[in-house]
Amino acid sequence: MHIVCLYLHYASPDCPSGGRAYSVLRALGQAHRVTVFTGAHYHKLRQTKAFDWAPPGVDVQMLDVPYTNEMGPVQRLAAYATFPAWAGAHACRVPDADVLYAISTPLTTPMAAAAAARILDVPWVLEVRDLWPDVPIQMGALPSPLLQRLLRWAERRLYHDAAHVITVSPDMTTHVESTGVPSAQVTTLPQGTDCALLDRPNASSPADLRAAHRLGSRPVVLYAGAFGRANDIPTLLAAADRLAGRSEALFVFIGHGYHASDIETAAHRLPNVRHIPPQPRHHMMPWFRLATVSLVSFIDRPVLGTNAPAKLFDSLAADTPVLVTNPGWMTRFVQRHNCGWAVPPSAPTALAARIAQVVGSPDTARAAGQRGGALVRERYDRSQQADALASILRTAASAS
Repeated sequence: MHIVCLYLHYASPDCPSGGRAYSVLRALGQAHRVTVFTGAHYHKLRQTKAFDWAPPGVDVQMLDVPYTNEMGPVQRLAAYATFPAWAGAHACRVPDADVLYAISTPLTTPMAAAAAARILDVPWVLEVRDLWPDVPIQMGALPSPLLQRLLRWAERRLYHDAAHVITVSPDMTTHVESTGVPSAQVTTLPQGTDCALLDRPNASSPADLRAAHRLGSRPVVLYAGAFGRANDIPTLLAAADRLAGRSEALFVFIGHGYHASDIETAAHRLPNVRHIPPQPRHHMMPWFRLATVSLVSFIDRPVLGTNAPAKLFDSLAADTPVLVTNPGWMTRFVQRHNCGWAVPPSAPTALAARIAQVVGSPDTARAAGQRGGALVRERYDRSQQADALASILRTAASAS
């Protein structure tokens, strides 16, 4: 097949990113021809060159659309309009495409894919990473009722227009099916992780990291990922403040985004907070192994309970238990598999109490992490997801 992918946020493991698209597209490129239209922002954020930006079989074409995690709503909307217009126009010029594969966010990317698919007379498959427009609506970024209604109508149309819809969490699947899409046309392919990154040669050991960053032997509470408005960073910092001087726990924040300056300020004020700059993804795996517990946090918005952050599966793959702070599928997941704990969102006192309990019971934490590690390696390796994705794309292409 010739698969044409539209995705704004393509990134290799050399970047500070979850990297799911890279893993599955690299696997697809081993048996198929893949053309990717993407933005250039992650290419500029590469910190190493350990991985081919375009793996064998994959042609990556970039548009230099301004985009950063620190952007406000207006700037993001500009990027969300510019990229799909460019990507869709270029996709229409691919004469031998068999199937289009559109990955949101934003919702405008699958809009462009749907239009290009009609022009090319080929099917298209939609992968939903965030529920749009619910995310910007619930975050207050789309106050216009008229625009909200328009985008909700477009969302439903796109779900029904696609040959198949892929989601990354069971709660997203429930949402898609609630719009009337038959369950046979919706598949949950969880975010998962690239287990091969855990065993890369020359990776730093946890002992190396402790020595390099002067962490001593203290138990590490790790937050790795975006410091965005949705990630409830103020609550994590408030929990660290409550535990300063009362617990051995050391809070390590690795990432970038809106709340970076708040974390930097806390690191200067509190003895139990460390701020480490963003790391390429393949350097992050030893950090997950080092941690006693990994935090997966969101503010209290219903739509955020459907999210599937990479750090959840990265942590568990490294035998590190997770502490989640939203009442969606992740809470049910850690409780069902006994691989972590859950506290309510935006509840710093409850969070601090649970962290103190976890770091005070290292054997219990270790056992929870090992259960999670066995589960993720068996069911959630991205190599398995690539096979499932290839089957979905092949079925869509053959039905056209």
